[in-house]
Amino acid sequence: MTKKTTEDAQTVSVDRRGFMQASAITATTIGIGFVAASEPVMAAAIETDFTGIKAGEQMIPVGSFQLPAYVSRPDQAKAMLPIVIVVSEIFGVHEHIADVTRRFAKLGYLAIAPEFFTRAGDPNTYGTVAEIQKNIIAQTPDSQVLNDLQAALVWAGKNGGDLKKVGVTGFCWGGRIAWLSATLPQVRAGVAWYGRVIGEKTENNPRHPVDIAADLKAPVLGLYGGADAGISLESVEQMREALAKAAPKNPAAKACRFEIYPDTPHAFHADYRATYREGPAKDGWQKCLAWFKQNGVA
Repeated sequence: MTKKTTEDAQTVSVDRRGFMQASAITATTIGIGFVAASEPVMAAAIETDFTGIKAGEQMIPVGSFQLPAYVSRPDQAKAMLPIVIVVSEIFGVHEHIADVTRRFAKLGYLAIAPEFFTRAGDPNTYGTVAEIQKNIIAQTPDSQVLNDLQAALVWAGKNGGDLKKVGVTGFCWGGRIAWLSATLPQVRAGVAWYGRVIGEKTENNPRHPVDIAADLKAPVLGLYGGADAGISLESVEQMREALAKAAPKNPAAKACRFEIYPDTPHAFHADYRATYREGPAKDGWQKCLAWFKQNGVA
């Protein structure tokens, strides 16, 4: 993970300008810059270069709909690649999420970050988290997200990905989706970075991770901050209890694990934000990679 060279940055900027994200509300380029509601961007933000990898935007068919995604892969692959789906926070596929896919590509993965919010609109058109929650998140059904995720896997299988080696990792909103995706038969392992596990049940969110422990088909590693103001340790304990209840009849539930980082806030992996904590972020990243390897993804 290094700073982009000027030449790399200029090349990617030109390439990205040629890609327009299809949206019911607006059209924007994907994976460029940071969403307004997440600013200011901190100096700690990591920029992964493009040496040895290919990375850029891709349209993935979901029925007749074209789903934008940021895709990164090794430049030269001699075998089928393990697949990792990277699920964004509520800010969508901006520069940080694109960068995470490049980090995985450097390690030999076919990494795909679908823009799950594209039907609802562009998070960058809103200046606050509350507006994004109301206008984007609340309008994006879990069933649609999981269907899009499966479509991304179908595309991956036709484009050099090994469907026997599938992992899903996600951050905040995406951490919750990582839990839910572990109910899909294609997924071998999930890593949930501070994804909420309980919540109000709605038409678009009929079940939360605490409700699906018995349905898990893959083990999940949960990475949480002990000082997370939005996700209480009590709620994490509720998830532990649900998993323990399901464990006697469900090996995947039994295999789930948690790592709690004391005195660590929400979004501690987000190196572009003030919440970033280098120690827990680096440790969590290594545990994520080890988890995928342990469970047959890598």
